[in-house]
Amino acid sequence: MVSDVIVVGLGAMGSAAAAHLAARGQRVLALERFELGHERGSSHGLTRIIRLAYFEHPSYVPLVRRAFELWRELESAAGERLLHVTGALDVGPEGSEVFAGSLAACRQHALSHEVLDAAALARRVPAWRPAPDARAILQPDGGFLAAERAVAAHAARAAAAGAELRCGERVREWAATSHGVRVVTERAAYEAEQLVLAAGAWLPALVPSLAPLLVPERQVLGWFAVADRAPFAPERFPVFVLDAEEGRFYGFPEHAAPGLKIGKYHHLGERVDPETMERVCRDDDERALRGAVARYFPAADGALLDAKPCLFTNTPDEHFVIDRHPDAPQVLLVSPCSGHGFKFAPVVGEIVADLVERGETAHDIARFRLARFAAGAPSA
Repeated sequence: MVSDVIVVGLGAMGSAAAAHLAARGQRVLALERFELGHERGSSHGLTRIIRLAYFEHPSYVPLVRRAFELWRELESAAGERLLHVTGALDVGPEGSEVFAGSLAACRQHALSHEVLDAAALARRVPAWRPAPDARAILQPDGGFLAAERAVAAHAARAAAAGAELRCGERVREWAATSHGVRVVTERAAYEAEQLVLAAGAWLPALVPSLAPLLVPERQVLGWFAVADRAPFAPERFPVFVLDAEEGRFYGFPEHAAPGLKIGKYHHLGERVDPETMERVCRDDDERALRGAVARYFPAADGALLDAKPCLFTNTPDEHFVIDRHPDAPQVLLVSPCSGHGFKFAPVVGEIVADLVERGETAHDIARFRLARFAAGAPSA
């Protein structure tokens, strides 16, 4: 097949990009070095949070709104439930980034929400034992996505629309040419007019000049046994982000696997090479999570039932990169999402399709441009 565009990486962003491109009639070749749905990157672990009250910056809210619409469309096409609405809690002291940022997003975009103090939070969600100074934003539209199933659904939609998906094929190098790009894998060489690099933690290896800006970090997710399952059921336990003395945590109700699922942003602060990252969970991984579980969710302070490492790829300001390669405008760089990108996958796919088709998008992606890292660039 002669390709219009080659997509490298079939995780959350790459599979969505391939689906949206193929749906618009683009001839798509998608390359994945591992198997579809593998556990070496950033798109596994059963569930990912989707939240509308976006403390990172209010400019994300319109993108999440569109993502909600597109997730529902994907559900309909796939014939399976991918998005589970539980409500979302953003919890922290009065002036914390999580609480104050979420409140600002709710107010700016007129999002339905409630403000709860610690006592009200404990009454509303009995599984919580919040700190006395805790304040919470409860936004009813948030919830979680079935992560691996969502990636599989996007990949299936891409294939059904005519995309060629090749797994187990590692990209060794790529080069801009006078008429597009040339991509060399372990098996063959391919040419296309445009290239989308959505390789997550492997993106620094594919674009070495950007390696200082894209830092892979080892994360660990833990599932802790609960004493009583009822308070941790999705209808009673909203997804959450928590700013606490011990760090910033995020968590999920019990779903698809037993136990409270919890992670800590920046976990142990380990910068890693995805080729050599330790993928066995250690005692210090459990300790980093258990302290918060014991203090804030004591009914879940049971055995560690399972733990999975994954990867964040962090930028200096922890906002995304969606932009043209500075030296090769036929190449789109997509997906270093600093640990909060999965929920945006379908709208990022739509953005990629816009940029490939016509070189622009109606979505506001100014915050994701590489120029923000240039010396002297104004902060936003």
